[in-house]
Amino acid sequence: MSDIEEFENTQSTPSILSFAKDLPNLCSLAGLFSALLALYFSFLSLFSAAMIALIWAVVFDWADGMIARKMKGRTKQQAEFGGQLDSLIDIISFGICPAVMLLSYGNFSLWFLPGAFTIVAACALRLSYFNVYGLDGKSTYQGMACDNNAIILVFIFLFERFLVPEQFSYLLYTCILIIAILNVAPVRTPKLSGGWFYVLIAYAIFITLTYGWKLMNING
Repeated sequence: MSDIEEFENTQSTPSILSFAKDLPNLCSLAGLFSALLALYFSFLSLFSAAMIALIWAVVFDWADGMIARKMKGRTKQQAEFGGQLDSLIDIISFGICPAVMLLSYGNFSLWFLPGAFTIVAACALRLSYFNVYGLDGKSTYQGMACDNNAIILVFIFLFERFLVPEQFSYLLYTCILIIAILNVAPVRTPKLSGGWFYVLIAYAIFITLTYGWKLMNING
């Protein structure tokens, strides 16, 4: 390839930041920020705040796909880039976040490291499989979709108040392992879309109000 051809190819390649102007990608990045907040609050052991951030990471994850499907004139490059960005953010939101929450709740004990690794590995395998094979049929996945990890986790933490920390840490550990198994299990799970988005919004509002009330009581 001549120097002129190389220059022309370079000129025709879009910049990285040009994809940040794409609305679905902006939504994905909002989800990434929510996941970062969940990690931040988890390190501080402020799990109620972490749960609020985590459930909104799911909302943004669902919203980016809905926006992308409804947008007209979106290029193939934008769609492919958005798919890769979404997958990378999912591993943080639904793999690393649960792992850090488990480690933090276990006071970063070495005994909690296998569980943390298991959920991250399962999420990475699940997302990689989906990137290659896509949906298993028209509206089902093989293995539980990773966004369900967060949906289940914020529900599990509702029971924290009824157990002493040591008991809840065992429950959390067990549930994390079960979630990881479901991520990679050879079973079909439905793709939730359409009206389910509004169910998710209602659930996110309920979670936000519930944990927000708990935070106010703690601070009060």
